Amino acid sequence: MPFETIIYEKNGAIAHISLNRVHVLNAYNIKMRDELYEVLSAIKDDDEVKVVILSGQGEKAFCAGADLSEFLSAPSVIIARQIRFRRDIWKLFYTLPQPLIAALHGYVLGSGLEMALFCDIRICTPDTLFGMPEVSLGIIPGAGGTQTLPRIVGMGKAMELLLTGKWIDASEALEIGLVNRVVEKKELIPTCEEIAKTILQFDQTVVQRIKDLVKNSLDLTFSEGFYREAMWAQMINFKRGGNA
Repeated sequence: MPFETIIYEKNGAIAHISLNRVHVLNAYNIKMRDELYEVLSAIKDDDEVKVVILSGQGEKAFCAGADLSEFLSAPSVIIARQIRFRRDIWKLFYTLPQPLIAALHGYVLGSGLEMALFCDIRICTPDTLFGMPEVSLGIIPGAGGTQTLPRIVGMGKAMELLLTGKWIDASEALEIGLVNRVVEKKELIPTCEEIAKTILQFDQTVVQRIKDLVKNSLDLTFSEGFYREAMWAQMINFKRGGNA
């Protein structure tokens, strides 16, 4: 079915989601939240989809942040919390079993950066600008930014970006590990598709289990995480008749 704020396509085992509010730099609004929730829920249960690529339409932005005219005018905190509980898009991003690749360009700010941080691999173009400007607006990041950013770039750099609202360019993003690669604009989607096709070569049970082990062991002790890895390695190797 057609959507108002996103474009969704399936190309074999690769799903493409593209944010599509070009006239407002793909700002994240309530309608986009609802449509992303619908699509991601379907993808989560779709055995045909093995890898997802998330991008933004237009020349200027992946996503320039949340549409504050909507999100800061909720009818009440109670209602807002009820809606978030029913449609927790950020938890859905986090728990998606398929690898998620972000194709980033232009402005990647606020909720746009938080969305990218939930992806497993991030590729960007040289013109990309990253930032968490919430502090300058007198608000707190509400989509996991205080939790995901330190886990990816380290506490020191995350504190700098979160407490000062500083924007960084693609080269600095690569330097601090916020993105995996910087490629020219014409190569952005092809590069993401190349990575996706590489992932598709492998056993998808193994791929999804590796993703789960990495993401869900970050708050465990080394011994606890090591035990989880050993347990799953033994189970999968046993099924394949191998040894560990």
